[in-house]
Amino acid sequence: MSRKVTRRKFMAGTAAGAALATLKFPTPAIAQAAPFKIGLLTIKTGPLAQGGIQMEQGIGLFLKHKNNTLSGRKIEFISADTGGNPAGAKTKTQELVERDKVNVILGPLAAFELLAITDYVRDNKTPLISLAAAEDVTQRKANPFIIRPSATSAQCCHVMGDYAAKELKYKRAMTISEDFAFGYEQMSGFQRVFEDNGGKVVKKLWPPLVTPDYTPYIAQIQNVDCVFNGFAGSNPVKFMRAYADLGVKAKIPLLAGWTAMDDALLRSLGDEAAGTISVAWYSADGKTESNQRFVADMQKDYGVLPGGYTAGMYIAGQCVEAGIQLAGSKADDRTAFAEALHKVSLTDTPRGPVKFDHFGNVIGDVFVRKCEMKAGKPVNTVIKTYPGVSQFWTYDEKAFLANPVYARDYPPAKNLEH
Repeated sequence: MSRKVTRRKFMAGTAAGAALATLKFPTPAIAQAAPFKIGLLTIKTGPLAQGGIQMEQGIGLFLKHKNNTLSGRKIEFISADTGGNPAGAKTKTQELVERDKVNVILGPLAAFELLAITDYVRDNKTPLISLAAAEDVTQRKANPFIIRPSATSAQCCHVMGDYAAKELKYKRAMTISEDFAFGYEQMSGFQRVFEDNGGKVVKKLWPPLVTPDYTPYIAQIQNVDCVFNGFAGSNPVKFMRAYADLGVKAKIPLLAGWTAMDDALLRSLGDEAAGTISVAWYSADGKTESNQRFVADMQKDYGVLPGGYTAGMYIAGQCVEAGIQLAGSKADDRTAFAEALHKVSLTDTPRGPVKFDHFGNVIGDVFVRKCEMKAGKPVNTVIKTYPGVSQFWTYDEKAFLANPVYARDYPPAKNLEH
């Protein structure tokens, strides 16, 4: 069931999802209008639950910072657990819209969830600020009620393809990621840019989302300069431990997408993560004053280092606040509010400057990080920043959109070796 969280109490899961903690918000100033309702679509069970709990923590911290009041509007917050599947996402979205009558939805987490609800939120004219990365929602099938301040699936992976080819000088790569939309789109973005810069992807592996043992897949990794992985949730931990235990890490460098080396995941890892180079649209290592405050407050309130799931929802909250300010007296008109969200431009967020293209997708910095052991713990350190990265990378927008959406078999893998 969805559950309402009053201004006096916000129930948030720990990073491991093992316990619940209670946050109490200070009494807000007298609101000048009816409460503004924010609904969150998150995941509390299954392999993606860790990120889902962190999403709830991120928006919880933002609302605490704002005394649960945005631009004079008292906030009513409603959290809904989708169960991490398309049907659950659709049901919870309907409840938030039809029963709870929210002004805006934050989330969901997974690309397959976003794909399941995009038509519904458009038909019901409900603004949605997405963490999920499904490419086409801000491309060929752009939804005017959706903005995305995180990234498309391939946005960071384009950067990794560029960095691997130009900076690391790798020529031959293998890719491995879960057998679902987010995995396909990540690996395709990497492949496209890597091969456009002279590299070759010679094998692509697709374990199921629920895979108990990665040994049969890792056994196929050989004769390449690197392996790029895009695992999400708790799966990166299992994969990297097996990768190191089987001795492959010592021979073949590991590259990773943002979910595979998310900062919040590092507490579950040891030296098996050391040396991994990753790309991310958010890094806890960011040196801005805003990010340093955010990291300190997350560690104070939750005892965790924040990653993209947490930062994504904190920034989503900032977008809601800016949208209310821009919409003014029309903030309760959901169409007007969606239009306002597309005009949001933020200079001070945990990830850095944020603005949106005309499809509603973020244009923002992407960070290349190297994992190093410090005081016996793995730490991601930024080694290069790519500023103002678009979802279209450096490609011509019209030419990009004239091609099919990234998929398991697009772009065609012309260099596969069997």
